[in-house]
Amino acid sequence: MSKLFIKNPLHPDGVRRDILIEGNKIVAIGDLQGMEAGAEVIDASRMAVIPGLINCHTHAAMTFFRGYGDDLRLMDWLNNMIWPVEAHMTEEDVYVGTKLACLEMIKSGTTAFLDMYSFPHGTARAVEEMGLRANVSYTVFDRGDKERAELDKRNMERYLKEFERYSDRVQLSIGPHAIYTVTGPMLQYTHDFAKANDLLVHLHLSETEGEVKECVKEHGTTPVRYLQQLGVLSPNLVLAHSLWMDSEELQILADHGVACVHNPASNMKLASGYRFKIEEMWQKGIRVGIGTDGTSSSNNLDMFTAMKLTSFLAKAWSGDPTSAKAGEVFKAATFAGAEILRIPAGRIEVGRLADLALLQLDIPEMTPCHNLVSNAVYSANGSAVDTLIVDGRVLMRGRHVPGEEAIMSEARTVARDLFERSKKQKQ
Repeated sequence: MSKLFIKNPLHPDGVRRDILIEGNKIVAIGDLQGMEAGAEVIDASRMAVIPGLINCHTHAAMTFFRGYGDDLRLMDWLNNMIWPVEAHMTEEDVYVGTKLACLEMIKSGTTAFLDMYSFPHGTARAVEEMGLRANVSYTVFDRGDKERAELDKRNMERYLKEFERYSDRVQLSIGPHAIYTVTGPMLQYTHDFAKANDLLVHLHLSETEGEVKECVKEHGTTPVRYLQQLGVLSPNLVLAHSLWMDSEELQILADHGVACVHNPASNMKLASGYRFKIEEMWQKGIRVGIGTDGTSSSNNLDMFTAMKLTSFLAKAWSGDPTSAKAGEVFKAATFAGAEILRIPAGRIEVGRLADLALLQLDIPEMTPCHNLVSNAVYSANGSAVDTLIVDGRVLMRGRHVPGEEAIMSEARTVARDLFERSKKQKQ
């Protein structure tokens, strides 16, 4: 069994302690002098250690859309820019785009993510190869089409079986896109399927005011109440965005154990909304994770940026500088995210998975370090990460990921080919 010894890193509590990893788990923490025998040693005396960050909502392969279709309204952006090009994507495109996303996440401290996109095997293959963890959602888009609904049902069964080929780092979930692209009966089917197979359900909900108004017009009630009427609320359900919700709706979610994910960069850029009620959610006991969304709407996958925006945005709209304190936001991006994705990580504790990030302390934005967590949330960005460890394996050291140049080169080539195919079709 492989052994890894992290020597003298600064922990989030402000104390320096060694960490011993055997296989994929943390087996000892403290003054471990003499226990490094037979282990690979990382001298972290000028670094800090934090749990790996958990990105609870993204569309990884949309790295190809970074900087494309900026400064548009959400539905204009989706209907006229994103979906027409996505129609030409292949599994190989998704594989290459996801490898680029994994590279970016590795270099910015993320160890696991919850994804929603087409061609799940493309995403899964990339994650497996790059060494990260991911929960990969099969995306459901029936739009009232009975044939498509039957295809989605068959695909759920197929992917459930086919995902057995991957390691424990790659898990399957079901991703009904949104209530305006998936019918009520299909939402019920995905709920039942997920419950029977103990899978997560990953759904966009209450992202815009327009979505809420349309739901009231079509179903006579708001999105959360609509899901309650359908009987699809459960601890398996993870709701991305969750912006336009009243206090009663939040209590309904709390009562059913539903998790919510805040995507501050995407929400602000698309002007979807900014009053994510994070403090009220915490008070009601709702599990809250943080996500970046895809790079087409947030432009990067840097969870440090997402943490900072989460806190600053909550303080700004509430008028309360004590809202979304650094420690609570840090917990949302680590331990709470790990809980939502059902990963025994998110804390630096004996017995937990060895999913860790080592941060450089000898850089301007980390100097001085009165409080490591405050610096991580308010000051740092992804470039502070020196080393990333997932499942006990070092994926990056000294900010270098093996093969990163080739990954970026291939991504440029494949992205260019994708957009050329799309343009030819338009002509």
